[in-house]
Amino acid sequence: MRSILLIDHGSVRDEANQMLAGAADLLQQMVGDAVVVRYAHMELAQPTIAQGFAECVGAGATEVIAFPYMLSPGKHVTRDVPRLVAEAASQFPDIPYRVTEAFGIHEKLAELIALRAGVDITVRSAS
Repeated sequence: MRSILLIDHGSVRDEANQMLAGAADLLQQMVGDAVVVRYAHMELAQPTIAQGFAECVGAGATEVIAFPYMLSPGKHVTRDVPRLVAEAASQFPDIPYRVTEAFGIHEKLAELIALRAGVDITVRSAS
C-alpha cells in the first residue's frame, strides 16, 4: 500500500502545525483508504519526519512518498527534507521511498490565489 507523508517546516505556533494535520485529513478523505496519509514536521514540532515515516510503515505502507508541503525548491526542499527522509527510511530498508518536488508553479495554485483574492478567473481580459 502506498503512503503519502506530508512534510512542512514546523512551527512554534500550534495553530500553524494543526494546518498540516488538517491538510493530511483532507487528503486522506480525497484519496480514500487505499493510500495511507500521514504528516510530519521538519523541525520545531512533532511528529518528526522519522516518526511520520514510522507511522506510515506501521499503518501498512509498502512505499512512502514524501511530499514537501512547501512552495519553492529552497534548501529545505532540496537538501534538508531529502536527508531527513533518507535517515528515517534507513530504519526500514525494505520500504521504498521517494521525495517529490515542492508545490512550485501550478495552475491549481494560481486558481487558489485568484479565489482567495476574490477574482473571478472565468472572466479573462482580451490580449
